[in-house]
Amino acid sequence: MGEATAMLRVKVWRGNAEGGAMADYAVPARANQTVLDVVTHIQREVDPTLAYRFACRVGMCGSCAMVVNGRPRWTCRTHVSRVAQDGALELRPLSNLPVIRDLATDMAPFFDKWAKARGTFQPKDAPDGSVPDDFAVVPPATKQRQQADAGIECIGCGVCYSGCDIVAWNPDYLGPAALNRAWTLVNDVRDGARKDRLAAVAGDAGCHACHSTQSCTAHCPKGIDPSGAIAGLKRSLFWPGFKGGVR
Repeated sequence: MGEATAMLRVKVWRGNAEGGAMADYAVPARANQTVLDVVTHIQREVDPTLAYRFACRVGMCGSCAMVVNGRPRWTCRTHVSRVAQDGALELRPLSNLPVIRDLATDMAPFFDKWAKARGTFQPKDAPDGSVPDDFAVVPPATKQRQQADAGIECIGCGVCYSGCDIVAWNPDYLGPAALNRAWTLVNDVRDGARKDRLAAVAGDAGCHACHSTQSCTAHCPKGIDPSGAIAGLKRSLFWPGFKGGVR
């Protein structure tokens, strides 16, 4: 007789916006198994009513993010062997966001804050919305280009937002992803909305609300430093304050 298949003990949060509880599942342990593989097995083989999100499965979309053993992660790029504790996993929906059902959260508040932080590009050469005749050239060696490039790879997965202590304490706080996006545009010399954008992130719910706990930087799957971006926004607002306003 062959050896018995090793099993993972998996606790999954089941419920909706009104409440829920943890449910227990047993999932066969496999070589090179990801946490998303575990969730997919439960949904396909054990309980088809389990709700969760995924799309690309290769770390490009970020839609599969969940809280795994207390830490927000991309589940498609997280191997069980790295995070399982004595063969056990605990899976919850992303923190700081409304739950739709089970492991699926409502991302609307997250992206609404991008809008409040003026996270859309406004061409300096086409303020009326027209199309410029040509693309502006931004030399790669400039400080502004390097600062903008440092945060431009954010894909809006919500991992940093879920792991942010300040969002948990202050639900109005714009959050690290929205402020990181604002910082990339503040440093984009092609953008014409710098003054309005800095004004948008200067309020009580903006960059000054950050306590620099750096949870966002520690959790970011892309290796981006939102905490550094927020510090940059604070500096950009600090010095002009002595001169009578934001420039």
